[in-house]
Amino acid sequence: MLTNTLGYPRIGNQRELKKACENYWAGKITLNELQDVAKSIKLTNWQLQKDAGIDLIPSNDFSLYDQVLDLTLTLGAIPTRYAGLTNGNLTDLYFAMARGNQKDGNDVTAMEMTKWFDTNYHYIVPEFYKEQQFSLMSDKPVDEFRAAKEQGVITKPVLIAPVSYLLLGKEKEEGFNRISLFERLLPIYIELIGRLVDAGAEWIQMDEPFLALGTDVEAKACILKTYEAIREAYPSLKILLATYFEGLGKNAAFAATLPVCALHIDLVRNPEQLDSVLPVLPENISLSLGVVDGRNIWKNDYQESLKLITKAKDKLGANRVIVSPSCSLLHSPCDLTAETNEEALTPEIKQWLAFARQKLDEVVVLKQLANSENITFAANALKVNIATIEARKTSTLIHDAAVKHRVAAITDADANRNSSFNTRKQFQEKKLNLPLFPTTTIGSFPQTKEVRSWRAQFKNGDITQKQYDALLKKETEETIRFQEEAGLDVLVHGEFERNDMVEYFGEKLSGFAFTKNGWVQSYGSRCVKPPVIYGDVSRPEPMTVYWTEYAQSLTDKPVKGMLTGPVTILQWSFVRNDQPRDITCTQIAIAIRDEVTDLEKAGVKVIQIDEPAIREGLPLKKEDWAQYLDWAIRAFRISASGVADATQIHTHMCYSEFNDIIEDIAAMDADVITIECSRSQMELLDAFADFNYPNDIGPGVYDIHSPRVPSEEEMIVLLEKAQAVLPANQLWVNPDCGLKTRHWDETKKALIAMVGAAKALRETVAV
Repeated sequence: MLTNTLGYPRIGNQRELKKACENYWAGKITLNELQDVAKSIKLTNWQLQKDAGIDLIPSNDFSLYDQVLDLTLTLGAIPTRYAGLTNGNLTDLYFAMARGNQKDGNDVTAMEMTKWFDTNYHYIVPEFYKEQQFSLMSDKPVDEFRAAKEQGVITKPVLIAPVSYLLLGKEKEEGFNRISLFERLLPIYIELIGRLVDAGAEWIQMDEPFLALGTDVEAKACILKTYEAIREAYPSLKILLATYFEGLGKNAAFAATLPVCALHIDLVRNPEQLDSVLPVLPENISLSLGVVDGRNIWKNDYQESLKLITKAKDKLGANRVIVSPSCSLLHSPCDLTAETNEEALTPEIKQWLAFARQKLDEVVVLKQLANSENITFAANALKVNIATIEARKTSTLIHDAAVKHRVAAITDADANRNSSFNTRKQFQEKKLNLPLFPTTTIGSFPQTKEVRSWRAQFKNGDITQKQYDALLKKETEETIRFQEEAGLDVLVHGEFERNDMVEYFGEKLSGFAFTKNGWVQSYGSRCVKPPVIYGDVSRPEPMTVYWTEYAQSLTDKPVKGMLTGPVTILQWSFVRNDQPRDITCTQIAIAIRDEVTDLEKAGVKVIQIDEPAIREGLPLKKEDWAQYLDWAIRAFRISASGVADATQIHTHMCYSEFNDIIEDIAAMDADVITIECSRSQMELLDAFADFNYPNDIGPGVYDIHSPRVPSEEEMIVLLEKAQAVLPANQLWVNPDCGLKTRHWDETKKALIAMVGAAKALRETVAV
């Protein structure tokens, strides 16, 4: 019996990679210094897994920005707009593809970014053309294998398989299907795998997540051809084919026919699939059991996992069973031992948790228990585990009768506005008196070093609440004044009091716990620290009214109340796994509803309830969509429907495809929806136009995930594209997302240009 991991967090225990990348982008460190930090993290991760007792340790799971972008560079699939950058170092080309480039005479946009399946991790979307050519441009997978080997660790290189790689991308011209590129792509993979074999690789992990989503006949034929070609070229190589985030379903028998040495299945997301895989698995294929949750932080229930492992062992024999996390541990924080603040994370709650480092131990202990190894230690670990699981079930921290009563009392009326959108819009136009193409931002403004230092000083007790508030008020007023001067129509207060759009609300809601170092990569150098929902959720007191009222007192223009929606708070937290997610989501929705009505009572005319995670939460298999969308959309409507017709409700979504759920987005019935559109060049608007979306839309015209400053002319072109498919009186003008991660200089330039673009468009419509 072997132990295995599919991937490990690459940010470093103290977010060393984030800091190094940002310092490199700012010109504060050299490329060699950046590479030294990366090397240190990789070596630490390999040694840590080896010391923990993991047999199959991954390499090439590390990335400076994104693993899909790594592969795009490796395969030479470089869009032509970066041609002028290909003569420099590959790292700068790589970062230009991720972030855009606007220096040294260059001005190129970044590649599109979207969610990695149903996670909050974002990947850089490959761009494909009819005449796409591939060639090995980087030896990163080989270099990392060799680096580990030099340290005495023989790793299992990880590659996204060719069909899954193609399906992760987009056709950038009409008239072809990206799967048609497979025949050109496969030889490059064979060449790359050959280099890994020559370097000494014995195992290679091929990630094939789309196999669990239900692939069409052509894709399945290409998948079969992939593994036949690898087996023919390298008959001694051991391939571990990894699926995750879903069960194989109807593809179980097909997966079992593939000429690989091991198949990995996610038994956290779909434990039932074990019963369909075991009977069809040939005698020459091992089974990797993903029994330790790679995406949540609750301690593994050893007894439940052992039932699955024992079932597989009895059928296959111990030598064909591999114990694993369900997916890459990329989605977990690094190490629970770094959590030493007992006020934020009490010992009682902490004992229920396991981060990536602890999950390694869980994998090894499960193997020992199942294989009767290290009997005394393993038996004691099982005893402690049983006691911990039972203690959590019976804890008085978890349940709140008043919250359960409110959930039970919710009716359909609570999920509906008083009037239709057309009626509401008349009231809102009269109340707000906004121009055509009204301008706004998504909410946050740059959180400078100074703002972050004030927060740290306040938390450390170095400044008083009064001093902290005075600093934030000054920053807020300066932000209001800038927005007025720039000519924005609906303002925001800037959110300087907030650390994160989910964590901030979690800190003010009951049922949440927090970590100090529980960081998880979201995209690039951007890390988030999801709160932990351990119990029933309620709102003890108003959360945002004070700062919204203060900002509104500074201006005659409307200031938006800014809230995070229930589905996003749910999705971007580590959610309790002892009750259905829809119940937890409804609890959060009621808490947000209370805040919305309090904002309205305070005189706030526009309230934004951000829901960027609605699409992300969609189950990966279409047959499961309806059930999720029913409770997710209802939760948003509960949060938004307690206000009068004249109060304008906004929502925001980003980096999602909307075509297949456009009816459900319309069913949210927000008065205004703002979406990411700049990286996709307004492609996402087609879904809204084809559907004849009835409410107002703000298509983002400014990509805030890039330091690049778009010109006014560029934004006019995007707005003209929007106006070509949607009526002018439906369109708002805004950036793609919040501006928290940007610098003030670029933010001011971009927003002034954005307002200029809106004004220019008003003149053309007036003519």
